[in-house]
Amino acid sequence: MTRVAAIDCGTNSIRLLVADADPGTGELVDLDRRMTIVRLGQGVDRTGRLAPEALERTFAACREYAAVIKEHGAERLRFVATSASRDAENRDDFVRGVLDILGVEPEVITGDQEAEFSFTGATKELTGSDHLDRPYLVVDIGGGSTEFVVGDEQVRGARSVDVGCVRMTERHLVRDGAVTDPPAEEQIAAVRADIERALDLAEESVPLREARTLVGLAGSVTTVSAIAQELPEYDSRRIHHSRVPREKVREITEWLLHSTHAERAAVPSMHPGRVDVIAAGALVLLSIMERIGAEEVVVSEHDILDGIAWSLA
Repeated sequence: MTRVAAIDCGTNSIRLLVADADPGTGELVDLDRRMTIVRLGQGVDRTGRLAPEALERTFAACREYAAVIKEHGAERLRFVATSASRDAENRDDFVRGVLDILGVEPEVITGDQEAEFSFTGATKELTGSDHLDRPYLVVDIGGGSTEFVVGDEQVRGARSVDVGCVRMTERHLVRDGAVTDPPAEEQIAAVRADIERALDLAEESVPLREARTLVGLAGSVTTVSAIAQELPEYDSRRIHHSRVPREKVREITEWLLHSTHAERAAVPSMHPGRVDVIAAGALVLLSIMERIGAEEVVVSEHDILDGIAWSLA
């Protein structure tokens, strides 16, 4: 067993996994798994820069994670940064801050690398499953980008496109500096159009329609599952490997798009940091299901973070 620590820093959240990994058995035993909404990508789509307050929120989370990693005595640490820090002009400020706090440089990975980590994390425990048809399409709906990966034991094709719950919200659902509550139909139509263009791009290099099982990752998807199950609180055990039919995803998406901030915030399983961006994330999921004809989505709590951990083992 190797004790590893993996950090995934995305556009909306930063997450930590400390785990014992056994490459011989394919077992990853969680010791600590946590997530903090830091909204690192705040305004990046508009300004091209990481905001000072967003950097400070992220560095505060890094200081907390450094203490956890030291407490557990992890032997190896890998810090992976994704969409927001790829896009930012001042990403060197981000790199220096992380290095000072954690002693490692964040790896600002490509979209294709991000996709491969997501695929490994989501499917390693599904390999050999007799109740899920292959190939899988793994879809990781993040804050700034969405990754598509088709494969069975190995990746057949991968593509990252610039649609995510934060990017779509900031680009189309904000007026006068605030999220429209609820958005107008023309705003929703603009989000749909962006998503459809992104799906066209993804299909140029990834055989999306060859997939027999859709596996959905990240907070937008897991939150849709929690709402579908009417959970009294967010419960990872009940969400992991749950299945949500397309019609249920459509029903939830329509409600989210036409609800107010207060109504969404009242959902007991909703993280406060997702209240304003969940509608766009759900619409990305629904659009993907409609495009490929998926009858359901298999929801996984294991994703890029687990893939990063496996890369260390």
